[in-house]
Amino acid sequence: MLGDVLAAATAVSRTLVVTRDESALAVAQEVGAEVVDDPGGGQGAAVAAALGTLPTDGVVVCNADVPCVRPYDLRTLAASTPPGGIALVPSADGRTNALSLPAPHIFQPLYGARSAERFRAAAGEVGLEALSLSIPNLVDDVDTDEDLRRVGGRAGPRTRAALAGVEVAT
Repeated sequence: MLGDVLAAATAVSRTLVVTRDESALAVAQEVGAEVVDDPGGGQGAAVAAALGTLPTDGVVVCNADVPCVRPYDLRTLAASTPPGGIALVPSADGRTNALSLPAPHIFQPLYGARSAERFRAAAGEVGLEALSLSIPNLVDDVDTDEDLRRVGGRAGPRTRAALAGVEVAT
């Protein structure tokens, strides 16, 4: 899944991956993504570490478990971001699968259960418009075997190749 997400992202813009995992590092290098060492502390800390290396331009953050994402999905998210506001794509369970910010310093580490709601509220508290989008390829994250069955053939080529011949538990 990571390889499919990175392939989509590197086709759009400069791409950073936060990891200490050797296999993730190899995938990142293969597709031309830059690697930032994972500081530990969870997803929020990882995103903050990457954003701390970027200039003040707009930025899109995308989770690694959305194997159906295509470059146009990321471009759509970025283009839909209100001027000076944020746009996000919530997962079906209310977490945040992708986030577009006008500048890296706007980020707050709010990931976890109901994070989409928290990102919207935090934006509102500082006077930013927050737009929730339903971009199907970004909404479809994979957390369970059932999710893998659901995305099936819509997943990117790397995910499909990894799953070829693997029986997903029922």
